[in-house]
Amino acid sequence: SRGAEAPPKRKRFSEPQKFLPVVFVACTICFLFFSYLFNHARPMLQLGIPSGKVDHDVRFRGAVELVFFLYFTVLLLICYVRSILVHPGEIPDGDPQWEYIAQDGRSAQDWVPMALQEMKKTGERRHCKWCGKYKPDRCHHCRVCKSCILKMDHHCPWIYNCVGFANYKFFFLLLFYSVMDLHLIVWTLAESVMRCIDEPTTPFVTMFLTFFTETLAFFLAVLVTMFFGFHIWLMSRAMTTIEFCEKSLPKKEGEARNYESSVYDLGLAGNTRAVLGNNMLLWFFPCSRPTGDGLNFMSDETRLTKDLESGKGIRRRTHQRTQRPPRQPGNPDLRLGGPFYSAA
Repeated sequence: SRGAEAPPKRKRFSEPQKFLPVVFVACTICFLFFSYLFNHARPMLQLGIPSGKVDHDVRFRGAVELVFFLYFTVLLLICYVRSILVHPGEIPDGDPQWEYIAQDGRSAQDWVPMALQEMKKTGERRHCKWCGKYKPDRCHHCRVCKSCILKMDHHCPWIYNCVGFANYKFFFLLLFYSVMDLHLIVWTLAESVMRCIDEPTTPFVTMFLTFFTETLAFFLAVLVTMFFGFHIWLMSRAMTTIEFCEKSLPKKEGEARNYESSVYDLGLAGNTRAVLGNNMLLWFFPCSRPTGDGLNFMSDETRLTKDLESGKGIRRRTHQRTQRPPRQPGNPDLRLGGPFYSAA
């Protein structure tokens, strides 16, 4: 009921068994790192070999490959840690415009933020029965995290976290540097694989580890590259994974699925800035997150605004009328000119 208190929040990382996928990923990274280091980079550098017998071209190539490998791996690890530790964002507490279970006994159900787009078919605001709050646009409840996540993309067990507004850039860059690292391993380690084949004196353990590393890296490279390509496509269309899945659901007879349009579309450059931030020089570094609060995604540049101005009217709430709420001292959110309008 509306008079009841909101359910208590669950503490993050309170289920240790769910760290198992994270441990598995960490072990995989460590194996690929040390196997590449000792079975490829070290032989290429020809450490301990007299200078007269050193192939300097091979040593130089090995040094360049090692520098790029370490660079990609360091950024991969930073992005991975930040994807785990940074909270994706949640609905703020104590804000009357999002309180479904009002703490002061008053209900905000008759007030709708003017920029809010996603409503129920009945015209009512979406709300979460578990969190006791109204949902902003693109917000969904995660039953694993037991919380409503802002601009939720999906829950990822490999990072024991949801991917949402605040950590999506870190997750996107995690995929990018994983692709770069894995492809570097696959294409450069092929030289060591050929060396193992050509030299019959190669120890069995070295040969096995080299072949296994190449196979594992190739398998992961294919999977991660496809997944990263999917997220590049999502970014270019201003969609999340959940929104893509919603568009994939069976439609009414005669209604086609439309993956090409999103009311949050800002164009290719704008969509990229919405994910990677406004500073292009910092796009590929795990910093400079996109601006905004994750609660409002409408602006003068969005497709919905442009279409409404051009008369297309993607979504007109004819059952609602705009009016100024009365001035209420002591509540800045409900004052004249505030961010709400009244539902008829």
